[in-house]
Formats: sequence, C-alpha cells, structure tokens
Amino acid sequence: MPGIIGRKVGMTNVYGPEGENIACTVIEAGPCIVTQVKNVETDGYRAVQLAFGEKKEKSATKASIGHFKKANTTPKKSVAEFRDFRKEFDGIIELGKQINVQDVFQEGDFLDAIGTSKGKGFQGVVKRHGFAGVGGQTHGQHNRLRAPGSMGNASFASRVPKGKRLAGRMGGDQVKVTNLKVVKIMADQNIIVISGSVPGAKNSTVILQK
Repeated sequence: MPGIIGRKVGMTNVYGPEGENIACTVIEAGPCIVTQVKNVETDGYRAVQLAFGEKKEKSATKASIGHFKKANTTPKKSVAEFRDFRKEFDGIIELGKQINVQDVFQEGDFLDAIGTSKGKGFQGVVKRHGFAGVGGQTHGQHNRLRAPGSMGNASFASRVPKGKRLAGRMGGDQVKVTNLKVVKIMADQNIIVISGSVPGAKNSTVILQK
C-alpha cells in the first residue's frame, strides 16, 4: 500500500537517541476499508480506494451508501485514492479488506503528509504576504502602517496586473509536507507518531503516503 488515511490527534514531543527533543504529530491512521480496486483493463490505470471514519447513514447520499455496500461496510467520512500501488499487494488488496497502519508503514520510514491548512479568513497583505506596510507615521500617514501601497500603473495599462499580491482569503488550502520520519507506531491503538508538523486543525483528515 502506498498510503493510508487518518485523523490528526495533536502534537507531542519525544526524545531521540542522543537526547534531542523532537516535535512530533500524533495521527490516528486507520483502520481503513478498501472500497474500490481499479485496474488497467476496466479503468485504464491501477489504483486502490480507501475509506476512513464513520458517518451516519442519514448524512450520506444513496449513491455513496450503495458504493460502500459493495465493500460490505457502512458509510465513511473520508475517501482517498492511491495510485501505482506495488505489485506485491495484489493478493492483499481486495474489496472490503481492512488496512491498518502497520500494513503500510514501519518505524524509520519517511512519508508525505497531505492536509487542509487552517482557514484564517480575509487577511491583509502584511499577514498574508509579509509586506512591511507603507512606512512611518509622519506626513499624515497615521493610518497607513499596514496598507499595501502602490499597486497599479498610471496611463498604461491603467489597471492592476494579474497575480498582484493583495489582501484576500487566507488558509483552507491543501498542503503537502514531504519527508517526515515515522518515529513510533502503536499498532494496538492505530496511532502513528511522525516528526514535524502536519497541516490542519485537530480532528482534521490527513492523508499519509510514501
């Protein structure tokens, strides 16, 4: 398996072999259910679809309920597709199969984490892009400390150019953090501890992949 779906529990710290303090993220990874297996003959590519997290049936669509029933499972909260899984998993990956964190990762492995960053609402250019503001408070500029400054041309082209860094909505984006080390795996609790930070708030969905 190239990856697994999980839920961000929080952060902690552990001590390395040389006494160094390592900031880590705790993730409840799995168990996931195989809800679809794609192959070249029918779909044009190889992939496996995993589902994680319970969801009330009244909150699910009829189409999704039927999709999950094919895998003999109840509706799930999160679904992700992983492509190009290794051939040695051909006998393991089958519809309705349960995948646990120890089936995918081992301590010492390196992985990539994908999550949705915290939404910060509408923000100005100082916070969003790191602008320094217009300048001092002299010459009548008492209310210009966090202003964006000049942003367009005059007679030509008389408009703000595309791509100009301005104020706007910040956060809520899909973010991928690469090369995080697996520090510890607690298989009985479906817990994986990885070094570094992972985007997203507590209880948000995280995708871990090799």
